[in-house]
Amino acid sequence: MTKDKIRLGNSEPKRGREMLQDIGEHVFKNEFTLRRPPKAGDSVLAFHERTVYVAGNGSSAPVTLPTADCFNEAELVYLFSIDDRAYFLFKGNHALLNLPGFSWQNNTVLRSDNPRMTCFAGFTAYHLYNWYFNNRYCGRCGTETVHSAKERALICPHCNNIIYPKIAPAVIVGITDGDRIVVTRYRDRPYRGLALIAGFCEIGETPEMTACREAMEEVGLKIKNLRYCGSQPWGLDSNILFGFMAEVDGSTDIIRDENELAEAFWVSREELTEPDSTISLTKTMIGNFKKNGFKF
Repeated sequence: MTKDKIRLGNSEPKRGREMLQDIGEHVFKNEFTLRRPPKAGDSVLAFHERTVYVAGNGSSAPVTLPTADCFNEAELVYLFSIDDRAYFLFKGNHALLNLPGFSWQNNTVLRSDNPRMTCFAGFTAYHLYNWYFNNRYCGRCGTETVHSAKERALICPHCNNIIYPKIAPAVIVGITDGDRIVVTRYRDRPYRGLALIAGFCEIGETPEMTACREAMEEVGLKIKNLRYCGSQPWGLDSNILFGFMAEVDGSTDIIRDENELAEAFWVSREELTEPDSTISLTKTMIGNFKKNGFKF
């Protein structure tokens, strides 16, 4: 690598160490028992595949959600609330939405973190949207599912199969060698910025075991001295992420998994710049390594 700075983004840092789910004094309430009919000031999340129906682009204009008074109540499903505002999922025909100022945008607009609560709500709602969409029919007998009246669950009226929201555990690993860290770029994913080693927990694994396996599979490195450094819900992929810093154990030669990664290389703290934001656990970990090294 040259001594040019390795950038994580194109703008100056705009927050402290908060991640997307850190919404300050605002209170996120996801209890199903708090569900209620929509009110005029409530917000609605409408999704279609990887798009979301919003106004604003998150850069020159903040992301804005449509309000519940623009919808038929029968087409809305209660999701959660933040403070006194409830958020609902639109379950009607997406092709019929035609609200002035709103348009279908790629859901990556929610990564803009502008404003924080709206983008956090969008991430979380998208997680539930995928769960509802992917479980319209019972995986056991194929019957169309119905909503439970007692809890957040879908029920098969034929075989009584109960389906709860899926949360997939995954790990992120910062592999260090003194003042160097391994960074990567994904091969076939929309996100093209710097990343760390990452992967899903498999059956029978602890997150620590996953970290060791993914380090070997993705870059051919053994690791030691794992140090837990945080977690994060990541609704765009239905994940709960566990972050670890680790030290390389033995050889520092990288053997890249070419099917997963376009790039994988060592970079020094000096070469890194501060991330443009810390909304993700990955950027938080890289930013902390830039500032503090292996400490967390």
